[in-house]
Amino acid sequence: MNKYYYSCINCGKEFDSSAIRYLCDECSKNTEPGNAPKGVLKVNYRYDTLVSQKESIKENIGNHNFLQLLPIKSQDSLPPLRVGYTPVYNFNFRDKNLSLMVKDDSGNPTYSFKDRASQIVSAFAKENNINTIIAASTGNAGSSIAGICASQNQKAIVFVPAAAPKAKLSQIIMYGAKIIPVDGTYDDAFDLSLASTQKFGFYNRNTAFNPLTIEGKKTVAFEIYSQLQFSIPERIFVPVGDGVIISGVFKGFEDLLKLKLISKMPEIIAVQAKGSSNLINNLNTDQQIFNCSNTIADSISVDIPRNFYMARNFINHYKCRTVMVDDGEILEASAILSKNTGLFAEPAATAAFAGAFNFLDKYPECKNESNMVISTGSGLKDLNSVQKIIQIPKPIGTDINNLEKYFDEKGI
Repeated sequence: MNKYYYSCINCGKEFDSSAIRYLCDECSKNTEPGNAPKGVLKVNYRYDTLVSQKESIKENIGNHNFLQLLPIKSQDSLPPLRVGYTPVYNFNFRDKNLSLMVKDDSGNPTYSFKDRASQIVSAFAKENNINTIIAASTGNAGSSIAGICASQNQKAIVFVPAAAPKAKLSQIIMYGAKIIPVDGTYDDAFDLSLASTQKFGFYNRNTAFNPLTIEGKKTVAFEIYSQLQFSIPERIFVPVGDGVIISGVFKGFEDLLKLKLISKMPEIIAVQAKGSSNLINNLNTDQQIFNCSNTIADSISVDIPRNFYMARNFINHYKCRTVMVDDGEILEASAILSKNTGLFAEPAATAAFAGAFNFLDKYPECKNESNMVISTGSGLKDLNSVQKIIQIPKPIGTDINNLEKYFDEKGI
């Protein structure tokens, strides 16, 4: 008996894990064009058996060994790069008179949270003698699978919207992956990658399609639990686009809950850009209305939130709140984060900080509780977005008198 199996989040049908699976065939047939797929699969473990091993699982989590709760056979299948084990900082945001814990995932090999998913997909492919992995991406997931595949001697093919930031496209190319720019949106690139999987049989890494990506992303919850001395924050702010990262965070803590290692779920708050708030806008309706996205936070700019149903189930089941922020607030949070912490994050990540600032201003009684923000990617991924809020000074002459005058003018 395999240690895990799949279940459809829509109909509940269970599938064994002896074969590669993506979506529930029956439910995915009923997805209308332009809507999120209903047949997303969830990975389940034999929790009734594992709960008797919870103390050994807890010890292993403390030693950064999550194998008992991962869909792979051996840790040796993981890439040689250090993925995860990213730091948790406790910062005082002087500009906001506020303390926040920050889980900084920009320290992953390709500088984003997406490496967590890529390492599990790559490890599974390695164990099943699969050498080529494809993905659609606005940049981060593509550079992630490209970098992880490079470390594992695997081939990566990445479909990207032509308008993706050049820094991210450059990463993909430098890692040696085959990049396929698509004249369209991320959703167009996503659909084309699915068609190529169906036609050519390539193994697909896409989030909200390959269920193993959630299992990679959930490892952040295990690390937080371990780093906080086997406790959890009161609430965690997570940037949301297609709903996969937040589902991974929920899934990790849900695993701990089912194993009785924690007694409650932290409040996991979904933060979306107002220009791309399709998931939040549809949480309480059965009729999806997805609008075209327009935000500087390209990594969470999604017309169709592909993991809509799983994310909605988690948010509604655990009665968690949501926040929307505009691009101006995202840029302001970028500056506050950098000046107060020394961390430089991309707009998708600073959206979560903007959401935390807004939320805690609205609910000041929560400020004294333990609040954490997950920072999902480096600001070096998208330098263009912050050009509006920075000004590089004009050069001065080399004479020391010029410098003295400059100091006087600038009040240095």
